[in-house]
Amino acid sequence: MIRELQKSDIDQVADIWLDTNLKAHYFISAQYWKNNFELVKEMLSQAEVYVYENGKMIQGFIGLSGEYIEGIFVSVEMQSHGIGRLLLDYIKNRKTKLFLNVYQQNTRAISFYKREGFEIKSYSLDKATGEKDYFMTWQQK
Repeated sequence: MIRELQKSDIDQVADIWLDTNLKAHYFISAQYWKNNFELVKEMLSQAEVYVYENGKMIQGFIGLSGEYIEGIFVSVEMQSHGIGRLLLDYIKNRKTKLFLNVYQQNTRAISFYKREGFEIKSYSLDKATGEKDYFMTWQQK
């Protein structure tokens, strides 16, 4: 089931955020993610966030700022089970276009987004991490 984030979900969602960032972004210092953990927890309550829940356990979430996808995060043990696609489809049914940035070294995420109809439009440097990223877009057909 996909539903809106509730205040009581924040700790669980923040833990998924940290775990998945540490795994997917091994090329960025773990300390960077740990240093931003409390800020992210604070921001979650103010953002547009939808969670995927199964049996009272949150297994993933998607965060948005308008049409910009801040990120899709699926718990490490539930990755490659279609949860990311379900969350993305949920948003695609509510928006006509979407944008996101993805680190160039995160080839798994790039492949996922390309499969889901996103196109690379440009690339830049993330000032916070010093990593190159792609700007990707999706438009409803």
